[in-house]
Amino acid sequence: MKGHMGKILRLDLTNLNTKEINTSEYEEFVGGHGLGSAIFFDAVKDKTISAFHPDNVITMMTSPLCGTLAPATGRIELNGISPQPYPTEWYSRSNFGGRFSAMLKYAGYDGIVIEGKADKPTWINIVNEDVEFKDAESLWGLDAWETQEEIWTDVSGNSTSVDEREWYQTERGRDEGRTTQKPAVATIGAAGENKTRSGAIIHDAGNGAGNAAFGSVWGSKNLKAISVLGTKSVEVANPSALLKSREWAEDNYNNQESDPKPNWGSGVGAFGGVPGAEGFGNIAEEQVRPQGCVSCHRCTRKRTESGHGNESGCVDFLFYDVHDEQKHGGPTKETAKAGDLSQRYGINVYFLEEGINYLKHLHERGILGEGKEIEASLPWDELGNASFAKELIYKVSNKEGIGEDLAMGLPRAAKKWGRLEQDLNSGLLGLQYWGYPQHYDARTEVEWGYGSILGERDINEHDFNWVVYWQVSLAKLFGRNPPVKAEKLAKIIKDKTIPYNAVPNYSNEGIYSKNMAKLVAWHRHYTRFWKQSLQYCDWAYADFLNPYGPETRGITPEGETRFFNAVTGKDISFKEGMEIGRKIWNLDRSIWALQGRHRDQEEFAGYTYDVASWGPEISPHANYEVPYYMPVKEDGEWKYKNVASRSLDKEKFNEWKTKFYELEGWNTETGRPKRETLENLGLGKVADELEQKNKIE
Repeated sequence: MKGHMGKILRLDLTNLNTKEINTSEYEEFVGGHGLGSAIFFDAVKDKTISAFHPDNVITMMTSPLCGTLAPATGRIELNGISPQPYPTEWYSRSNFGGRFSAMLKYAGYDGIVIEGKADKPTWINIVNEDVEFKDAESLWGLDAWETQEEIWTDVSGNSTSVDEREWYQTERGRDEGRTTQKPAVATIGAAGENKTRSGAIIHDAGNGAGNAAFGSVWGSKNLKAISVLGTKSVEVANPSALLKSREWAEDNYNNQESDPKPNWGSGVGAFGGVPGAEGFGNIAEEQVRPQGCVSCHRCTRKRTESGHGNESGCVDFLFYDVHDEQKHGGPTKETAKAGDLSQRYGINVYFLEEGINYLKHLHERGILGEGKEIEASLPWDELGNASFAKELIYKVSNKEGIGEDLAMGLPRAAKKWGRLEQDLNSGLLGLQYWGYPQHYDARTEVEWGYGSILGERDINEHDFNWVVYWQVSLAKLFGRNPPVKAEKLAKIIKDKTIPYNAVPNYSNEGIYSKNMAKLVAWHRHYTRFWKQSLQYCDWAYADFLNPYGPETRGITPEGETRFFNAVTGKDISFKEGMEIGRKIWNLDRSIWALQGRHRDQEEFAGYTYDVASWGPEISPHANYEVPYYMPVKEDGEWKYKNVASRSLDKEKFNEWKTKFYELEGWNTETGRPKRETLENLGLGKVADELEQKNKIE
């Protein structure tokens, strides 16, 4: 398959040696998540081990599109057993953008498999085919930015100016192996080194794999960093078709104007959005310019005049903004400084966002503080300043004081304090699924919640969210008309969700319907292949509704297949890609079954059923709870309706799960894939292992 480099690097940390896997052995899974899951399944014999067990394998996989001109394909996917979920450490995933995936391809590899545990702190230096295990004793204890600077100097010299930097000479590669690029470095900070359950992997200034806490798994393996420098090229099957496809996309679906279309707001995201530097607004009185990952056509990140908040976006940049009570009209420099601290320490910002919220409520109730029921010394009078964030991040990352409990993760800390059940039932602790902080609400945007509880973590996939929250709900919230009527939106989504043609009806009855099961199934299969395996960016795809597209229709599903086929030389249809996604989704589901997953475990936190997301009885947790206008069909009529006052009906949700399991071909009593389903997907050996472990019927 064109776009592949042909080999995957296998790092044995225990014995400090390397092997290679021929990518063609796993070509049926194409790239990214699919490759990672297939290799993990073969490499890890006991799927029930702890995340911190040396036999846990972490994979880092690119796709055929990474390092090419296919737009918004600059990410890399990570898989392995995660220490973050509660109560089970599920097999999980994460990813990050930037330069790393492209540079890994330029070095000649489609991915990395990390196995074993080093005897002492170690970092990996990859320069094309040359791979070296290096002593990281001097790096251990440095923050993520300091570590990268040290490695840049070690690999390519002291100069930071492109004009002054000497050509780096390698023995092999294009242009005689010459480059002025700095190596792409992925590393951990104190949170990972000390094996908290919130350690992130950081690359450059604002790219991080946070959810899943794989940075802490690196810490348990004594792996400080991986540096990659390459000078090769990615062979594209049809360069002319790729360029023409990109021009087609730019001409027909992207913003050709200086301002976004009226009434669409900042959530004109997807393929036709405005640059992120404008979308997030400037920090107070500061110049901001866009910045993006390799191949990005939108540049959703930013670089600032002061350097604070550089390259961070979304919650990486804004996690502290919701706690900044001194702000006036948007993010402040204190918000940006807090974001920088999270990057330096390498700590998951979703944990910080909900953690501060939870600790604040406990403090206000007189439960947490000095000499209180929960002993904690935190500078609450400084909340809103970066100094508070620094104190909390330091304590958690180094397991000091209250940080020793919090380093176990919020659900495990709350359980130690004897508060877990009551705070999950009241909503004081906003962990909606698997111990993950609530993101978009299962009570309102149900496909987000359903996808998360059926999976293993917060999905963090905005495919429908770009439309129903950013383009519809926020338009209504700020007194604008939604960009299209509800009936037209429903038709567009139905037409584009091939092969299920799901109707997005978020009425009180529709959320428990077979149509909603189809919509969720489409989402699980789409993201497993087109996004997590091919690395299409979540901020650009899926593109359903686009103000610049023909009749406001977005680039999905035409764009995904055009770029993929141009790069690889394949001629697959969108439907065929969805079937690969279904295969990967069932492989993951089988791994969870081997870890003990049963349908009875797939239940939301109590507040999801007992407390409305908005209204007089709203839970203290407040993240994205605003009036939520969703497309609903009631009495034969389509309209946008505020559904924020509802909670989920537990009995109806469980009936809906049965509909979903039937649609997927899973056993309705256990929620595990049937043998027939796995065999039809070419996963016969997976079914055999499930049978050996008595996990299949």
